[in-house]
Amino acid sequence: MDQRAKGFDIRIIGIFKRDSIKLLYCLFCCEGKISKTVPSNVLQHSDNFGYPFTATDVMCPIPEDCDATYVTLQTQPERSKALNQMWLPIRNQKTKGKEEKKMQFNFTVCISSLFGDYNNVLQFAQTLEMYRLLGVDRVVIYNTSCGPELDRLLRSYSRTGFVEIVPWPIDMILNPSRGWLFSRSGGDLHYFGQLTTLNECVYRSMDRSRYVMLNDIDEIIMPYKHNNLMSLMNTLQQQNPKTGVFLIENHIFPKRHFESSGRFHLPQWDGVPGVNILEHIYKEDPDRKTYHPHKLIVQPRLVEQVSVHEVLKTSGETFHVPPDVCRIIHIRGPLRGLKFEQLKEDKRLWDFHKKLIPNVDNALKRAGLLRSERHR
Repeated sequence: MDQRAKGFDIRIIGIFKRDSIKLLYCLFCCEGKISKTVPSNVLQHSDNFGYPFTATDVMCPIPEDCDATYVTLQTQPERSKALNQMWLPIRNQKTKGKEEKKMQFNFTVCISSLFGDYNNVLQFAQTLEMYRLLGVDRVVIYNTSCGPELDRLLRSYSRTGFVEIVPWPIDMILNPSRGWLFSRSGGDLHYFGQLTTLNECVYRSMDRSRYVMLNDIDEIIMPYKHNNLMSLMNTLQQQNPKTGVFLIENHIFPKRHFESSGRFHLPQWDGVPGVNILEHIYKEDPDRKTYHPHKLIVQPRLVEQVSVHEVLKTSGETFHVPPDVCRIIHIRGPLRGLKFEQLKEDKRLWDFHKKLIPNVDNALKRAGLLRSERHR
């Protein structure tokens, strides 16, 4: 249910083939009774990166005098086969005139897709614990598949309530691409349906989280003039009161370059697969002469449709956060191919090491992934 739409319309977030969109009819379950069919409005998202399938919203106006609890879609206006349909529960329900409840979370991080044999356990644990120190309350992860050790870690975090795992078996339905551009990668759908999961996460968090952060698991949105995300956003929001979208600049830390002293090459992590983010302190400066992608912090109630690096529809303003205030620490392969002498030193992660290291150790122990735990 989209509270901002006239008449509290229902928004069904889905995936459609771009050249095959036809008129659909909505059908509601209203306190146990089936409504008449209502024509829908199908809104194709403008970003598709050239793929034949893309994120699409189906808007269903709720009929008058219908206390709707479930909705389904039909290709025909008759409702004779309604009982055999798949009925979707309507989420984000709210009664008109009811007082707004207090937000459950301040910050939710949306990780759009895990797939293949991704098993970067150490960086995953470090990133989650870093976010916890910065004030993130919840991380939502859309999981198609991952490696065995990462699966153990995910299930351990899920039991604590910090991580919400959404099963995303998109590879059983379509041929999803591992790349972002159709002309290079082919396939049916951009990057395992990333556009759809990011939008679903925004609406999943609409009534629960004050802010939603849309980024990848190897990225940390890091404040540089504040100790946590809440103080950062309080300052930014006070300076930009009408802003609903904050763009955070991406800074690449090539994982092939290691800090020379080995200070944080810790023996207890030797047997844990993945990258140790504390060992990588050298970053590329972005080439601002060409397009440089950002990631997003949004107020979900001011956002209607999002893409990977921008918001497609919003009722608020957009603000580019200066990189000296906040930027992304993105530890991955090099982007620009700069020589080592051209990289800049950035030890911001070290400011948190006294709390980060024991917290990571505890997370790995809970999952039975530290070497001493595995030999018991």
